[in-house]
Amino acid sequence: MRRFAAVSWITIPLAGALVLSGCSSAKTDNSDELQIVANPVAAKPAVSPAVTVKPAGQVLASGAVSALAVAEGTLVVALAQPPSLQLYDLNALASAPVNMPLYGKAEKLTVAPGRVEIAEPAQGVVQQLSLPDRKLTETKTGGQPASSIVYGADRLVAMGAAKDIQVLPATGPARTIGGQLYSADDVVDTGKGVVVLDRLRTAVFSVDVAAGTVGEGLRAGDGAANAVADSYGRVLVTDARAGALIAFTASPLIMRQRYPVPGGVYGIAYDAQRSLAWVTLTERNEVVGFDVRGGEPVEKYRFPTVRQPDSVGVDEKSGRVVIGSAAGEGTQVIQP
Repeated sequence: MRRFAAVSWITIPLAGALVLSGCSSAKTDNSDELQIVANPVAAKPAVSPAVTVKPAGQVLASGAVSALAVAEGTLVVALAQPPSLQLYDLNALASAPVNMPLYGKAEKLTVAPGRVEIAEPAQGVVQQLSLPDRKLTETKTGGQPASSIVYGADRLVAMGAAKDIQVLPATGPARTIGGQLYSADDVVDTGKGVVVLDRLRTAVFSVDVAAGTVGEGLRAGDGAANAVADSYGRVLVTDARAGALIAFTASPLIMRQRYPVPGGVYGIAYDAQRSLAWVTLTERNEVVGFDVRGGEPVEKYRFPTVRQPDSVGVDEKSGRVVIGSAAGEGTQVIQP
């Protein structure tokens, strides 16, 4: 088991994780404390080498996986080409999957009670897959929706390059929350506050949904890639450029941990039943499970994966971990 030094339970923002004043906005001069380069580019997963170690567990044949999720005993795999879903019974993986076409490539799948939210940015559509009946409905958002979550009776949709969040109520008109963002790439409800991930600024921002405002922002390393809420009111962020797992509390927005994770960390999923954060390492074709209950993450599991493991999900009932190959080398299921 590999252990690394960590910055544990920081109580004030770090230099290099600077607070952006709530009254400031995206700037064009050099005084923007959160912009680290003149022309920011979102972090990408490191390119994986060829697989040299047999992947752990079971590998299901599939095309290139763009996203995946596990909900209601169903493994939902989004394929890039043709844009579609493959639905597996998690307890009968040898059975052929159900195939469902999509309007366009799904970039993000998010689990909600009784359904999975499917963001299809190229088509300006968010679809909802209800489970276990496996029916698709759609919401046309326009723009390029990057992710969607359920928030009480509403839905929050991060709108990518539009630099804002759409609030879609069950009834009545939609409203928009914007300001300070370069790109609204993911929205996370921690249970103690909402946070939006901005990959271009490699930062996270607090969001006051009731007031309709984007609040303070903090740097999230050198290349914030993916984010997920844990059981402790925090949002966990992978830093794909610097190689780290970063934890923020949402209210107030404070960096609490920054733990080194070398190897091309990228995808992340969280098992609330076991307090495990699963992250993929694309430079090494590995997936690692960290116990995040303490003052710093503790490595509990490490497994070899399929090539280019950009996507990861977890079944909280059984603890099984699923990994998707963006290189088209299958969908992997591991029982730790």
